[in-house]
Amino acid sequence: MELSTIIGIIAAIIGVGVGMVIKGVSPVALVNPAAILIIFVGTFAAVCNAFTMTEIKNWPKLFKKVIFKQPAMNRVEIVDTFADLAQIARREGILALESKAEELSEPYLREGLRMIIDGMDPEFVHDVLENEIHMMEERHRRGATVFSQAGSYAPTLGVLGAVVGLIAALSNMADTEALGVAIAAAFVATLFGIFSGYVLWHPFSNKLKVMSQNEVLTKRMYLEGILSLQAGDSPVALEAKLLMYLPIPEREQYTAFREAKKKGEQQ
Repeated sequence: MELSTIIGIIAAIIGVGVGMVIKGVSPVALVNPAAILIIFVGTFAAVCNAFTMTEIKNWPKLFKKVIFKQPAMNRVEIVDTFADLAQIARREGILALESKAEELSEPYLREGLRMIIDGMDPEFVHDVLENEIHMMEERHRRGATVFSQAGSYAPTLGVLGAVVGLIAALSNMADTEALGVAIAAAFVATLFGIFSGYVLWHPFSNKLKVMSQNEVLTKRMYLEGILSLQAGDSPVALEAKLLMYLPIPEREQYTAFREAKKKGEQQ
């Protein structure tokens, strides 16, 4: 699970719920089928009108990315992997990496290694892998836009729901007590609209953008390592290039990891 998302959702629900109770509002007031229908179904309808079916079909995958932690190779492990590959390439030649490439689970890295093993031109390899990063960024941008647009529509639909509720409330003003209850219920739609827009959809969009930036950085590490292997850089030179992508604590972690690995191999 993506723990930060779960914590955020639970904290938001507790914050709003406890805040309502402190203000003297019963949580039962939120049980408003009309408001739920207008906000959530209305937001879905607006998104359907704004995007093609291709983007809409990707919604379940995007929800999964936001809620469930995505498997990814640790950047310290990436540097270590390339350092080992560089040592093999220096001892046995670039063709010796073929068996290692088949063992890798990351498709981008595996395909990049296959291209340099096949002896493709370095500029061609760079262009292909760079274009793949650009296309991935564009796909991620469109996915994040779906959520950001939903975040824009929901609060406006909340106003629409409030207007609908007020029309129903003001149509029967004979019972003053019932009128007050009806007006209060009318604003539940506004609450749902603001809550879903600014606590769920907009933050989800931002999280997808952050995840995309992290994935782009990882892909650029792969690209740098692949081109360094093709250029015949030494393991030390390759390490120096890739360590620039790591913050200082992770560089120290990598140094400790390599030292422990060397001691384990010597024993």
